[in-house]
Amino acid sequence: MKLFNKSFYIFAILLFGIIGACSTKTDTQTQDLSYAIEPIDFDFNKIKERGYLTAVVDNSATSYFIYKGQPMGYEYEMLNWLADDLEVELKIIKDNSISSALEKVNRGEADIAAFNLTVTKERKRYVDFTNPLYFVRQVLVQRKPENWRQMKVHEIENQLIRDPIQLTGKKVHVRKSSAFSTRLANLSDEIGGDIIIIEDSSSLEVETLIKMVAEGEIDYTVSDEDVAMLNATYYPIIDVKTPVSFSQQIAWAMRSNADSLEKKVNSWLEERQKETDYYVIYNKYFKNLKRSVDRSYSEFSSVGGDKLSPFDEEIKATAKEIGWDWKLLAALIYQESKFDPKVKSWAGAKGLMQMMEPTAREFGAKNLYDPIQSLEAGGNYINWLQKAFSKQIQDSVERQKYVLASYNVGIGHMQDAIRLTKKYGGDPTKWEGNVEKYLLLKSQKKYYTDPVVKYGYCRGEEPVNYVHEILDRYQQYVLLLNSPTIEDEDEAPVI
Repeated sequence: MKLFNKSFYIFAILLFGIIGACSTKTDTQTQDLSYAIEPIDFDFNKIKERGYLTAVVDNSATSYFIYKGQPMGYEYEMLNWLADDLEVELKIIKDNSISSALEKVNRGEADIAAFNLTVTKERKRYVDFTNPLYFVRQVLVQRKPENWRQMKVHEIENQLIRDPIQLTGKKVHVRKSSAFSTRLANLSDEIGGDIIIIEDSSSLEVETLIKMVAEGEIDYTVSDEDVAMLNATYYPIIDVKTPVSFSQQIAWAMRSNADSLEKKVNSWLEERQKETDYYVIYNKYFKNLKRSVDRSYSEFSSVGGDKLSPFDEEIKATAKEIGWDWKLLAALIYQESKFDPKVKSWAGAKGLMQMMEPTAREFGAKNLYDPIQSLEAGGNYINWLQKAFSKQIQDSVERQKYVLASYNVGIGHMQDAIRLTKKYGGDPTKWEGNVEKYLLLKSQKKYYTDPVVKYGYCRGEEPVNYVHEILDRYQQYVLLLNSPTIEDEDEAPVI
Protein backbone atom coordinates (compact mmCIF):
# COMPACT_ATOMS: atom_id res chain seq x y z
CA MET A 1 0.00 0.00 0.00
CA LYS A 2 1.21 3.54 -0.77
CA LEU A 3 0.22 6.59 1.27
CA PHE A 4 -1.10 9.34 -0.97
CA ASN A 5 0.74 12.63 -0.67
CA LYS A 6 -0.96 15.47 -2.53
CA SER A 7 2.12 17.72 -2.46
CA PHE A 8 4.19 14.95 -4.00
CA TYR A 9 1.80 14.59 -6.92
CA ILE A 10 1.78 18.31 -7.61
CA PHE A 11 5.57 18.33 -7.54
CA ALA A 12 5.73 15.27 -9.79
CA ILE A 13 3.44 16.79 -12.38
CA LEU A 14 5.46 20.02 -12.46
CA LEU A 15 8.73 18.09 -12.65
CA PHE A 16 7.63 15.89 -15.54
CA GLY A 17 6.19 18.89 -17.33
CA ILE A 18 9.60 20.62 -17.16
CA ILE A 19 11.39 17.49 -18.30
CA GLY A 20 8.98 17.01 -21.20
CA ALA A 21 9.37 20.64 -22.29
CA CYS A 22 13.17 20.50 -22.18
CA SER A 23 13.65 17.10 -23.85
CA THR A 24 15.91 17.12 -26.91
CA LYS A 25 15.39 13.46 -27.72
CA THR A 26 11.79 13.61 -28.83
CA ASP A 27 9.62 15.47 -31.30
CA THR A 28 6.35 15.14 -29.40
CA GLN A 29 7.27 13.45 -26.14
CA THR A 30 5.16 14.65 -23.21
CA GLN A 31 4.22 12.95 -19.97
CA ASP A 32 0.48 12.32 -19.78
CA LEU A 33 -0.11 12.06 -16.04
CA SER A 34 -3.88 12.32 -16.09
CA TYR A 35 -3.90 9.29 -13.79
CA ALA A 36 -1.83 11.10 -11.12
CA ILE A 37 -4.91 11.59 -8.95
CA GLU A 38 -5.97 10.35 -5.54
CA PRO A 39 -7.56 6.90 -5.95
CA ILE A 40 -11.07 6.43 -4.64
CA ASP A 41 -11.65 4.11 -1.71
CA PHE A 42 -13.20 1.06 -3.35
CA ASP A 43 -11.64 -2.25 -2.37
CA PHE A 44 -12.63 -5.88 -2.86
CA ASN A 45 -15.36 -5.95 -0.22
CA LYS A 46 -17.24 -3.21 -2.08
CA ILE A 47 -16.61 -4.91 -5.44
CA LYS A 48 -18.01 -8.15 -4.01
CA GLU A 49 -21.04 -6.34 -2.61
CA ARG A 50 -21.62 -4.65 -5.97
CA GLY A 51 -21.43 -8.02 -7.69
CA TYR A 52 -19.04 -7.32 -10.55
CA LEU A 53 -15.41 -6.56 -11.35
CA THR A 54 -14.76 -3.90 -13.98
CA ALA A 55 -11.67 -4.23 -16.17
CA VAL A 56 -10.41 -1.78 -18.77
CA VAL A 57 -8.75 -3.36 -21.83
CA ASP A 58 -7.84 -2.41 -25.38
CA ASN A 59 -8.89 -3.93 -28.70
CA SER A 60 -5.78 -5.80 -29.78
CA ALA A 61 -4.67 -9.20 -31.00
CA THR A 62 -3.59 -10.20 -27.52
CA SER A 63 -5.85 -8.29 -25.13
CA TYR A 64 -9.47 -8.41 -26.32
CA PHE A 65 -11.11 -8.85 -29.71
CA ILE A 66 -14.01 -10.50 -31.52
CA TYR A 67 -13.35 -13.43 -33.85
CA LYS A 68 -16.25 -14.91 -35.83
CA GLY A 69 -18.65 -13.50 -33.28
CA GLN A 70 -16.83 -14.82 -30.22
CA PRO A 71 -15.00 -12.56 -27.71
CA MET A 72 -11.39 -13.66 -27.32
CA GLY A 73 -7.99 -12.46 -26.12
CA TYR A 74 -5.37 -13.35 -23.52
CA GLU A 75 -6.41 -10.63 -21.08
CA TYR A 76 -10.09 -11.39 -21.69
CA GLU A 77 -9.74 -15.11 -20.93
CA MET A 78 -7.60 -14.48 -17.86
CA LEU A 79 -10.03 -11.87 -16.51
CA ASN A 80 -13.00 -14.19 -17.03
CA TRP A 81 -11.16 -16.93 -15.15
CA LEU A 82 -10.38 -14.52 -12.31
CA ALA A 83 -13.96 -13.22 -12.08
CA ASP A 84 -15.35 -16.77 -12.01
CA ASP A 85 -13.02 -17.72 -9.16
CA LEU A 86 -13.84 -14.52 -7.23
CA GLU A 87 -17.55 -15.28 -7.82
CA VAL A 88 -18.34 -11.93 -9.39
CA GLU A 89 -19.44 -10.94 -12.88
CA LEU A 90 -16.94 -9.38 -15.27
CA LYS A 91 -17.69 -6.07 -16.94
CA ILE A 92 -15.40 -4.76 -19.67
CA ILE A 93 -14.54 -1.19 -20.65
CA LYS A 94 -12.55 -0.58 -23.85
CA ASP A 95 -10.01 2.23 -23.91
CA ASN A 96 -7.03 2.35 -26.25
CA SER A 97 -5.17 4.97 -24.20
CA ILE A 98 -2.93 3.70 -21.40
CA SER A 99 -3.08 6.97 -19.46
CA SER A 100 -6.84 7.15 -19.78
CA ALA A 101 -7.15 3.52 -18.66
CA LEU A 102 -5.06 4.14 -15.53
CA GLU A 103 -7.09 7.27 -14.84
CA LYS A 104 -10.27 5.18 -14.99
CA VAL A 105 -8.79 2.83 -12.40
CA ASN A 106 -7.98 5.63 -9.96
CA ARG A 107 -11.37 7.30 -10.50
CA GLY A 108 -13.14 4.01 -9.81
CA GLU A 109 -14.58 3.60 -13.29
CA ALA A 110 -12.54 0.39 -13.52
CA ASP A 111 -10.94 -1.87 -10.93
CA ILE A 112 -8.19 -3.40 -13.06
CA ALA A 113 -6.30 -2.19 -16.14
CA ALA A 114 -5.40 -5.25 -18.21
CA PHE A 115 -3.40 -3.71 -21.02
CA ASN A 116 -0.32 -5.84 -21.59
CA LEU A 117 1.20 -3.26 -19.24
CA THR A 118 4.91 -3.03 -18.53
CA VAL A 119 5.68 -2.35 -14.87
CA THR A 120 7.68 0.88 -14.62
CA LYS A 121 8.86 2.99 -11.70
CA GLU A 122 6.92 5.97 -13.02
CA ARG A 123 3.62 4.10 -13.17
CA LYS A 124 4.21 2.55 -9.73
CA ARG A 125 4.09 6.04 -8.23
CA TYR A 126 0.39 6.27 -9.02
CA VAL A 127 -0.94 2.69 -9.27
CA ASP A 128 -0.07 -0.71 -7.86
CA PHE A 129 0.69 -3.74 -10.00
CA THR A 130 -0.11 -7.40 -9.51
CA ASN A 131 2.56 -10.03 -9.50
CA PRO A 132 3.88 -10.50 -13.05
CA LEU A 133 1.73 -12.40 -15.52
CA TYR A 134 4.87 -13.04 -17.58
CA PHE A 135 8.16 -11.43 -18.64
CA VAL A 136 9.04 -10.02 -22.05
CA ARG A 137 11.69 -7.90 -23.78
CA GLN A 138 11.10 -4.86 -25.93
CA VAL A 139 12.35 -5.19 -29.51
CA LEU A 140 12.87 -2.91 -32.47
CA VAL A 141 10.45 -3.45 -35.34
CA GLN A 142 12.06 -2.60 -38.68
CA ARG A 143 11.48 -3.44 -42.33
CA LYS A 144 13.64 -5.78 -44.33
CA PRO A 145 14.75 -4.73 -47.83
CA GLU A 146 12.00 -5.03 -50.46
CA ASN A 147 13.85 -7.84 -52.27
CA TRP A 148 14.85 -9.66 -49.08
CA ARG A 149 13.66 -13.02 -50.39
CA GLN A 150 16.28 -12.89 -53.17
CA MET A 151 19.08 -11.82 -50.81
CA LYS A 152 21.50 -13.87 -48.75
CA VAL A 153 21.21 -13.74 -44.96
CA HIS A 154 24.38 -11.69 -44.46
CA GLU A 155 23.22 -9.18 -47.09
CA ILE A 156 19.96 -8.68 -45.23
CA GLU A 157 21.79 -8.38 -41.91
CA ASN A 158 24.03 -5.65 -43.29
CA GLN A 159 20.97 -3.48 -43.98
CA LEU A 160 19.30 -3.97 -40.60
CA ILE A 161 19.97 -2.35 -37.24
CA ARG A 162 21.49 -4.86 -34.86
CA ASP A 163 23.34 -2.54 -32.46
CA PRO A 164 21.10 0.03 -30.66
CA ILE A 165 23.80 2.67 -31.16
CA GLN A 166 22.79 2.64 -34.85
CA LEU A 167 19.50 4.26 -33.78
CA THR A 168 21.28 7.56 -33.18
CA GLY A 169 19.55 10.20 -35.31
CA LYS A 170 16.79 7.77 -36.36
CA LYS A 171 13.07 8.48 -35.95
CA VAL A 172 11.27 5.81 -33.95
CA HIS A 173 7.49 6.01 -33.64
CA VAL A 174 5.89 4.74 -30.42
CA ARG A 175 2.59 4.94 -28.63
CA LYS A 176 2.26 8.06 -26.49
CA SER A 177 2.88 7.64 -22.74
CA SER A 178 4.03 4.06 -23.29
CA ALA A 179 6.90 2.19 -21.65
CA PHE A 180 8.49 2.09 -25.12
CA SER A 181 8.95 5.86 -25.07
CA THR A 182 10.55 5.77 -21.63
CA ARG A 183 12.85 2.93 -22.64
CA LEU A 184 14.01 4.73 -25.79
CA ALA A 185 14.73 7.89 -23.81
CA ASN A 186 16.87 5.85 -21.39
CA LEU A 187 18.53 4.03 -24.29
CA SER A 188 19.37 7.36 -25.88
CA ASP A 189 21.25 8.32 -22.71
CA GLU A 190 22.99 4.95 -22.59
CA ILE A 191 24.34 5.16 -26.14
CA GLY A 192 25.26 8.84 -25.84
CA GLY A 193 23.30 9.85 -28.92
CA ASP A 194 19.87 11.25 -29.63
CA ILE A 195 17.16 8.86 -30.78
CA ILE A 196 14.31 10.91 -32.25
CA ILE A 197 11.26 9.56 -30.45
CA ILE A 198 7.98 10.32 -32.20
CA GLU A 199 5.06 9.79 -29.82
CA ASP A 200 1.91 9.06 -31.78
CA SER A 201 -1.64 9.13 -30.39
CA SER A 202 -2.11 7.29 -27.11
CA SER A 203 -5.10 5.52 -28.67
CA LEU A 204 -3.02 4.23 -31.60
CA GLU A 205 -2.55 0.51 -31.10
CA VAL A 206 0.89 -1.12 -31.27
CA GLU A 207 -0.34 -3.39 -34.08
CA THR A 208 -1.19 -0.31 -36.14
CA LEU A 209 2.35 1.05 -35.80
CA ILE A 210 3.77 -2.34 -36.75
CA LYS A 211 1.55 -2.38 -39.83
CA MET A 212 2.82 1.11 -40.72
CA VAL A 213 6.39 -0.22 -40.59
CA ALA A 214 5.46 -3.20 -42.77
CA GLU A 215 3.82 -0.94 -45.35
CA GLY A 216 6.69 1.56 -45.39
CA GLU A 217 4.83 4.49 -43.82
CA ILE A 218 7.35 4.68 -40.97
CA ASP A 219 10.78 3.11 -40.55
CA TYR A 220 10.82 1.97 -36.93
CA THR A 221 8.68 1.26 -33.90
CA VAL A 222 9.15 -0.68 -30.67
CA SER A 223 6.97 -3.49 -29.36
CA ASP A 224 6.95 -6.20 -26.73
CA GLU A 225 8.64 -9.23 -28.24
CA ASP A 226 5.62 -11.55 -28.02
CA VAL A 227 3.37 -9.09 -29.86
CA ALA A 228 6.15 -8.36 -32.37
CA MET A 229 6.66 -12.05 -33.15
CA LEU A 230 2.93 -12.55 -33.63
CA ASN A 231 2.84 -9.70 -36.14
CA ALA A 232 6.02 -10.88 -37.88
CA THR A 233 4.17 -14.08 -38.75
CA TYR A 234 1.59 -12.00 -40.58
CA TYR A 235 4.07 -9.47 -42.02
CA PRO A 236 7.15 -11.48 -43.10
CA ILE A 237 8.84 -8.30 -44.32
CA ILE A 238 9.37 -7.02 -40.78
CA ASP A 239 12.33 -7.94 -38.58
CA VAL A 240 11.89 -8.16 -34.78
CA LYS A 241 15.22 -9.66 -33.69
CA THR A 242 16.91 -6.58 -32.21
CA PRO A 243 16.24 -6.21 -28.46
CA VAL A 244 16.23 -2.74 -26.93
CA SER A 245 15.65 -3.82 -23.32
CA PHE A 246 16.18 -6.58 -20.81
CA SER A 247 13.19 -8.70 -19.76
CA GLN A 248 10.43 -6.62 -18.19
CA GLN A 249 7.41 -7.49 -16.07
CA ILE A 250 3.93 -7.53 -17.62
CA ALA A 251 1.16 -7.15 -15.03
CA TRP A 252 -2.28 -5.74 -14.29
CA ALA A 253 -2.67 -2.32 -12.64
CA MET A 254 -5.05 -1.41 -9.83
CA ARG A 255 -5.61 1.32 -7.26
CA SER A 256 -2.74 1.72 -4.79
CA ASN A 257 -5.17 1.65 -1.85
CA ALA A 258 -7.02 -1.51 -3.00
CA ASP A 259 -4.94 -3.77 -0.75
CA SER A 260 -7.55 -6.49 -0.39
CA LEU A 261 -8.15 -6.72 -4.15
CA GLU A 262 -4.41 -6.82 -4.80
CA LYS A 263 -3.97 -9.59 -2.25
CA LYS A 264 -6.86 -11.59 -3.75
CA VAL A 265 -5.53 -11.28 -7.31
CA ASN A 266 -1.94 -12.10 -6.32
CA SER A 267 -3.06 -15.18 -4.38
CA TRP A 268 -5.13 -16.23 -7.38
CA LEU A 269 -2.18 -15.76 -9.74
CA GLU A 270 0.12 -17.71 -7.45
CA GLU A 271 -2.26 -20.67 -7.47
CA ARG A 272 -3.16 -20.54 -11.14
CA GLN A 273 0.46 -20.27 -12.29
CA LYS A 274 0.94 -23.77 -10.89
CA GLU A 275 -1.70 -25.12 -13.28
CA THR A 276 -1.40 -26.26 -16.88
CA ASP A 277 -4.43 -24.20 -17.95
CA TYR A 278 -2.54 -20.98 -17.17
CA TYR A 279 0.10 -21.83 -19.77
CA VAL A 280 -2.45 -23.21 -22.21
CA ILE A 281 -4.06 -19.75 -22.35
CA TYR A 282 -0.68 -18.03 -22.74
CA ASN A 283 0.44 -20.41 -25.50
CA LYS A 284 -2.86 -20.01 -27.32
CA TYR A 285 -2.09 -16.33 -27.99
CA PHE A 286 1.70 -16.01 -27.81
CA LYS A 287 3.20 -19.36 -28.83
CA ASN A 288 0.83 -20.83 -31.41
CA LEU A 289 1.66 -17.97 -33.75
CA LYS A 290 0.09 -19.27 -36.96
CA ARG A 291 -3.29 -19.87 -35.35
CA SER A 292 -3.10 -16.55 -33.49
CA VAL A 293 -2.44 -14.71 -36.74
CA ASP A 294 -5.27 -16.55 -38.51
CA ARG A 295 -7.64 -15.38 -35.79
CA SER A 296 -6.34 -11.86 -35.30
CA TYR A 297 -6.02 -10.83 -38.94
CA SER A 298 -9.05 -12.60 -40.32
CA GLU A 299 -11.70 -10.45 -42.01
CA PHE A 300 -13.94 -11.76 -39.22
CA SER A 301 -11.76 -10.27 -36.47
CA SER A 302 -12.28 -6.88 -34.84
CA VAL A 303 -8.50 -6.40 -35.05
CA GLY A 304 -7.84 -7.24 -38.68
CA GLY A 305 -11.27 -6.98 -40.27
CA ASP A 306 -14.74 -5.56 -39.84
CA LYS A 307 -17.06 -8.55 -40.18
CA LEU A 308 -18.76 -10.90 -37.76
CA SER A 309 -19.80 -13.53 -40.29
CA PRO A 310 -20.11 -14.27 -44.01
CA PHE A 311 -23.77 -13.21 -43.72
CA ASP A 312 -23.39 -9.71 -42.28
CA GLU A 313 -25.12 -7.94 -45.17
CA GLU A 314 -28.07 -10.33 -45.09
CA ILE A 315 -28.31 -9.98 -41.29
CA LYS A 316 -28.31 -6.19 -41.64
CA ALA A 317 -31.17 -6.38 -44.15
CA THR A 318 -33.23 -8.61 -41.85
CA ALA A 319 -32.44 -6.42 -38.84
CA LYS A 320 -33.77 -3.41 -40.74
CA GLU A 321 -37.04 -5.29 -41.38
CA ILE A 322 -37.53 -6.01 -37.67
CA GLY A 323 -36.26 -2.64 -36.41
CA TRP A 324 -33.25 -4.00 -34.50
CA ASP A 325 -29.60 -3.06 -34.39
CA TRP A 326 -28.06 -5.68 -36.66
CA LYS A 327 -25.47 -6.52 -34.00
CA LEU A 328 -28.26 -7.64 -31.65
CA LEU A 329 -29.68 -9.96 -34.30
CA ALA A 330 -26.14 -11.21 -34.98
CA ALA A 331 -25.72 -11.95 -31.26
CA LEU A 332 -28.91 -14.02 -31.34
CA ILE A 333 -27.75 -15.91 -34.44
CA TYR A 334 -24.35 -16.64 -32.88
CA GLN A 335 -26.13 -18.00 -29.81
CA GLU A 336 -28.28 -20.22 -32.00
CA SER A 337 -25.91 -21.49 -34.68
CA LYS A 338 -22.51 -19.76 -34.38
CA PHE A 339 -23.21 -18.55 -37.94
CA ASP A 340 -23.19 -22.12 -39.30
CA PRO A 341 -26.06 -22.38 -41.85
CA LYS A 342 -25.83 -26.20 -41.97
CA VAL A 343 -26.06 -26.96 -38.25
CA LYS A 344 -28.85 -29.13 -36.83
CA SER A 345 -29.62 -29.39 -33.11
CA TRP A 346 -30.47 -32.58 -31.20
CA ALA A 347 -34.10 -31.39 -31.16
CA GLY A 348 -34.23 -30.94 -34.93
CA ALA A 349 -33.85 -27.15 -35.19
CA LYS A 350 -31.96 -26.21 -38.36
CA GLY A 351 -29.97 -23.46 -40.01
CA LEU A 352 -28.73 -20.03 -39.01
CA MET A 353 -31.82 -19.17 -37.00
CA GLN A 354 -32.29 -22.72 -35.60
CA MET A 355 -35.98 -22.95 -36.34
CA MET A 356 -38.13 -26.08 -36.23
CA GLU A 357 -39.57 -27.03 -39.61
CA PRO A 358 -43.30 -26.50 -38.78
CA THR A 359 -42.61 -22.99 -37.42
CA ALA A 360 -40.29 -22.19 -40.31
CA ARG A 361 -42.88 -23.20 -42.90
CA GLU A 362 -45.49 -21.06 -41.15
CA PHE A 363 -43.15 -18.06 -41.47
CA GLY A 364 -42.08 -18.61 -45.06
CA ALA A 365 -39.09 -21.00 -45.22
CA LYS A 366 -39.02 -24.23 -47.22
CA ASN A 367 -35.29 -24.95 -46.93
CA LEU A 368 -33.89 -24.02 -43.53
CA TYR A 369 -30.32 -24.75 -44.67
CA ASP A 370 -30.64 -21.82 -47.08
CA PRO A 371 -29.36 -18.88 -45.00
CA ILE A 372 -31.56 -16.39 -46.86
CA GLN A 373 -34.73 -18.40 -46.19
CA SER A 374 -33.68 -19.03 -42.59
CA LEU A 375 -33.12 -15.32 -41.99
CA GLU A 376 -36.39 -14.39 -43.65
CA ALA A 377 -38.40 -16.88 -41.57
CA GLY A 378 -36.56 -15.92 -38.40
CA GLY A 379 -37.18 -12.23 -39.06
CA ASN A 380 -40.88 -12.87 -39.72
CA TYR A 381 -41.14 -14.86 -36.49
CA ILE A 382 -39.45 -12.09 -34.48
CA ASN A 383 -41.81 -9.53 -35.99
CA TRP A 384 -44.76 -11.71 -34.99
CA LEU A 385 -43.43 -11.90 -31.41
CA GLN A 386 -42.90 -8.14 -31.31
CA LYS A 387 -46.48 -7.51 -32.36
CA ALA A 388 -47.73 -9.99 -29.77
CA PHE A 389 -45.99 -8.04 -26.98
CA SER A 390 -46.51 -4.54 -28.40
CA LYS A 391 -49.55 -3.67 -26.25
CA GLN A 392 -48.19 -5.23 -23.04
CA ILE A 393 -44.63 -3.89 -23.26
CA GLN A 394 -44.46 -0.31 -24.52
CA ASP A 395 -40.70 0.17 -24.14
CA SER A 396 -39.08 -1.21 -27.31
CA VAL A 397 -35.74 -2.03 -25.64
CA GLU A 398 -37.48 -3.87 -22.79
CA ARG A 399 -39.68 -5.66 -25.33
CA GLN A 400 -36.59 -7.10 -27.02
CA LYS A 401 -35.85 -9.11 -23.86
CA TYR A 402 -39.33 -10.64 -23.95
CA VAL A 403 -38.87 -11.48 -27.63
CA LEU A 404 -35.48 -13.06 -27.01
CA ALA A 405 -36.82 -15.21 -24.18
CA SER A 406 -39.82 -16.22 -26.29
CA TYR A 407 -37.54 -17.14 -29.19
CA ASN A 408 -35.87 -19.61 -26.84
CA VAL A 409 -38.72 -20.99 -24.74
CA GLY A 410 -41.90 -20.06 -26.58
CA ILE A 411 -44.41 -17.27 -26.09
CA GLY A 412 -46.71 -19.44 -23.97
CA HIS A 413 -44.25 -19.78 -21.10
CA MET A 414 -43.50 -16.05 -21.32
CA GLN A 415 -47.18 -15.18 -21.00
CA ASP A 416 -47.36 -17.50 -17.98
CA ALA A 417 -44.44 -15.63 -16.40
CA ILE A 418 -46.12 -12.28 -17.10
CA ARG A 419 -49.34 -13.47 -15.43
CA LEU A 420 -47.42 -14.78 -12.40
CA THR A 421 -45.54 -11.50 -12.11
CA LYS A 422 -48.79 -9.54 -12.08
CA LYS A 423 -50.44 -11.92 -9.58
CA TYR A 424 -47.59 -11.76 -7.07
CA GLY A 425 -47.22 -7.98 -7.16
CA GLY A 426 -44.35 -7.56 -9.59
CA ASP A 427 -44.15 -5.32 -12.64
CA PRO A 428 -45.13 -7.34 -15.72
CA THR A 429 -43.59 -4.69 -18.00
CA LYS A 430 -40.09 -5.15 -16.53
CA TRP A 431 -37.83 -8.08 -17.31
CA GLU A 432 -35.07 -7.88 -14.71
CA GLY A 433 -36.15 -8.85 -11.23
CA ASN A 434 -39.74 -9.26 -12.33
CA VAL A 435 -40.78 -11.42 -15.30
CA GLU A 436 -37.39 -13.19 -15.39
CA LYS A 437 -37.86 -14.02 -11.69
CA TYR A 438 -41.18 -15.76 -12.31
CA LEU A 439 -39.91 -17.49 -15.42
CA LEU A 440 -37.24 -19.02 -13.17
CA LEU A 441 -39.88 -19.92 -10.56
CA LYS A 442 -41.88 -21.85 -13.18
CA SER A 443 -39.59 -24.80 -12.44
CA GLN A 444 -41.16 -25.05 -8.95
CA LYS A 445 -44.42 -26.93 -8.43
CA LYS A 446 -46.06 -24.10 -6.49
CA TYR A 447 -45.78 -21.87 -9.54
CA TYR A 448 -46.16 -24.17 -12.54
CA THR A 449 -49.42 -25.51 -10.98
CA ASP A 450 -50.72 -22.03 -10.19
CA PRO A 451 -54.20 -21.43 -11.71
CA VAL A 452 -52.90 -18.55 -13.89
CA VAL A 453 -50.33 -20.86 -15.53
CA LYS A 454 -51.50 -22.47 -18.77
CA TYR A 455 -48.31 -24.10 -20.11
CA GLY A 456 -47.03 -25.95 -17.05
CA TYR A 457 -43.46 -26.68 -16.05
CA CYS A 458 -40.59 -24.66 -17.56
CA ARG A 459 -36.90 -24.89 -16.82
CA GLY A 460 -36.64 -21.12 -16.71
CA GLU A 461 -32.91 -20.98 -16.13
CA GLU A 462 -32.29 -21.71 -19.82
CA PRO A 463 -34.23 -18.75 -21.34
CA VAL A 464 -33.01 -16.38 -18.59
CA ASN A 465 -29.38 -17.29 -19.31
CA TYR A 466 -30.14 -17.12 -23.03
CA VAL A 467 -31.29 -13.50 -22.77
CA HIS A 468 -28.34 -12.55 -20.53
CA GLU A 469 -25.76 -14.14 -22.84
CA ILE A 470 -27.18 -12.56 -26.00
CA LEU A 471 -27.35 -9.09 -24.46
CA ASP A 472 -23.84 -9.46 -23.07
CA ARG A 473 -22.51 -10.55 -26.47
CA TYR A 474 -24.40 -7.69 -28.13
CA GLN A 475 -22.69 -5.17 -25.87
CA GLN A 476 -19.32 -6.67 -26.77
CA TYR A 477 -20.14 -6.35 -30.47
CA VAL A 478 -21.12 -2.71 -29.89
CA LEU A 479 -17.88 -2.17 -27.98
CA LEU A 480 -15.56 -3.57 -30.63
CA LEU A 481 -17.22 -3.21 -34.03
CA ASN A 482 -16.66 0.09 -35.82
CA SER A 483 -16.69 2.00 -32.55
CA PRO A 484 -15.06 5.45 -32.31
CA THR A 485 -11.73 5.87 -30.60
CA ILE A 486 -11.84 6.57 -26.89
CA GLU A 487 -10.91 10.18 -27.50
CA ASP A 488 -14.14 10.65 -29.47
CA GLU A 489 -16.39 8.95 -26.92
CA ASP A 490 -18.29 10.81 -24.24
CA GLU A 491 -18.31 7.63 -22.18
CA ALA A 492 -16.80 4.21 -22.86
CA PRO A 493 -19.40 1.49 -23.28
CA VAL A 494 -19.57 -1.02 -20.44
CA ILE A 495 -20.46 -4.68 -20.74
